[in-house]
Amino acid sequence: MTHSIDQAIFDVAKALEVPVLILALAALAAVIIEVGAFAVEQFERRRRDFLTLAGAARAAGDSLRGGDRDAAVTALERVAWSPAMIGTLHAIADHAGLAGADTRIAKALADFDYDTQRRLGRTRMLVRVGPALGLMGTLIPLSPALDGLANGKVDELSQNLRVAFSVTVLGLLVGAIAFILSLYRDRIYGQDLSDLEYVAAVLTDPHPPAIVAPRAPKPAVKAAPAPAPPEAASTEPAQPPSPPAAGSPPAAEPPPAPEPPPAPEPPPAPEPPPAPEPPPAEPPAASPASPFAVVDPPITLTEPWNPPPLPPVPPSPYGGSGTPS
Repeated sequence: MTHSIDQAIFDVAKALEVPVLILALAALAAVIIEVGAFAVEQFERRRRDFLTLAGAARAAGDSLRGGDRDAAVTALERVAWSPAMIGTLHAIADHAGLAGADTRIAKALADFDYDTQRRLGRTRMLVRVGPALGLMGTLIPLSPALDGLANGKVDELSQNLRVAFSVTVLGLLVGAIAFILSLYRDRIYGQDLSDLEYVAAVLTDPHPPAIVAPRAPKPAVKAAPAPAPPEAASTEPAQPPSPPAAGSPPAAEPPPAPEPPPAPEPPPAPEPPPAPEPPPAEPPAASPASPFAVVDPPITLTEPWNPPPLPPVPPSPYGGSGTPS
């Protein structure tokens, strides 16, 4: 029973080998087509500029307010980068200025977002399908390869291993390219939706904003020159006035200059106060007498002192005089 189940699973896996290889090749072809489409999209968007977008939106708004829808659509087609974007701009131009325009324009923008997500879904699917097909194409030939190794069939072993490793590389390549395309497309499709929202806001605004060009960089401010120093007063003596001409009336003498008031005398400086006299020095306090001190009475000589005579020396038993010589 178990052998029959194992054999059935082996037969199913063996039957999937050819479809997996075909799907891996189809995934490679699909990712190559997506790379070409992405290159075309990038080429179409090389002229993208905000000033161009703002000018086209303003021109379309003026044409719609003048009742010329065809001119408005023509102005908007200059900033359309894909067929889906062209259809959305036509819908915005058709509904702008009508009752309930905000709801209809929001629906058109939502449909455009759905279409971009559908286009992104192709590459996002290849991100996961490519490595999965590579793994399946690696594991399926391993069973015949191990069988050939056990039976000593080297040719069968090498053939199956070559297929297994080739499909692995193919699946990883498909997944890596699809992942890069998904990242870039997510960014550019988000920018397309932002452009459409801006155009819709301008066409539905009764007072469209003016187009303001980007400011030019301010020139560098030069430092103001330093003011010139005032000229020093001339030290030359003043020239005396020239004498009056003959026959002219004498010039009136200038009034005498008033004398300056006398300077007030400075008040006398106050005398410094006398220095205070130092207090008299106190005599040093006598140190208390020690209770253990011994005081000798003074000795007074009233009579001359005569020493007593020496006693006689007894005679020596060894002879001789007892009187000292």
